[in-house]
Amino acid sequence: MEGRIGRIKAQLHEASYKLTPQREATVRVLLENEKDHLSAEEVFLCVKEIAPDTGLATVYRTLELLTELRVVDKINFGDGVSRYDLRKEGAKHFHHHLLCLECGSVEEVQEDLLEDVEKIIEERWNFLVKDHRLTFQGICSSCKKQTKKA
Repeated sequence: MEGRIGRIKAQLHEASYKLTPQREATVRVLLENEKDHLSAEEVFLCVKEIAPDTGLATVYRTLELLTELRVVDKINFGDGVSRYDLRKEGAKHFHHHLLCLECGSVEEVQEDLLEDVEKIIEERWNFLVKDHRLTFQGICSSCKKQTKKA
């Protein structure tokens, strides 16, 4: 974790920002909850445990800065809540998600499944693709098993 924090600190410095204690607390919460897709409010509640003097507005600003620097991605699974997802180090693109419509679970797909689609977009429409997002909505294996039992 310390190595990743150091690399994020370097990214901030490269963009003329400092890794303040409040920003570091926010980054630590995101790293510790990497699989959870936390909302800003959830991040704030966790940050308060580490750095009680940190305000909600500071957490929001930090999350927006980290999004701007492409350290995290802001995502919405259709529930009206913005969530924050750490971008995998060295990833060219945002990873994909499998969203279960029954239980609400979210699974990450790290493989880039759209390389061929990107090539078609770039060639056919002369459009330079910088990033893409894809969320598959369906029924997870656990919910499918429950349905079969019922």
